Amino acid sequence: MLARFLERLSLGIEKVAAVLLAAITVIVVASAVGRYGFARPIPDAFDISRLLLGATIMWGFASLGFRGSHIKVDLFAEVMPAWGRRLVDITAWLVLLVFTIALVVMMFVRLKGAYVSGEATFDLRLPLWPFMALIWTGALVSLVTISARIVMLARGGGGLDSFEEIDLAERAKTDDRR
Repeated sequence: MLARFLERLSLGIEKVAAVLLAAITVIVVASAVGRYGFARPIPDAFDISRLLLGATIMWGFASLGFRGSHIKVDLFAEVMPAWGRRLVDITAWLVLLVFTIALVVMMFVRLKGAYVSGEATFDLRLPLWPFMALIWTGALVSLVTISARIVMLARGGGGLDSFEEIDLAERAKTDDRR
């Protein structure tokens, strides 16, 4: 049930990231065409695209929390027994959770500062806090997905993809011996 909910949540997260990435692409292309074709770039295109890129990265990070398809060092993991790999997985995800909590707290401090100070873009004077809120929300959602991944690992599922076949093979051997 948790895996199904997370799958749906992850698809929603990936859609948000895809829309943000599409918006960045449209803004950058339109601004380049305006600048080089008509000598009229889109005002604040750089600021808006970099803020949306930050939001895209954070929402992608939230997707990573469920998918778990990030860079892994498996030098020792392949020779470890299943319980050892699970312990390493849980430890790694707990460390990631701690750093993500720190990131969420610091992003909230930055969001609050942008709101209170009235920070705005240079040309159009668009307030920065809605963009910061979008970035912070992505980081906050990543706490949910990372925590859910830890729960799944602790329950005996949701391991690292490349080792799942190894675990299944070991379980099958154990079951055959019984």
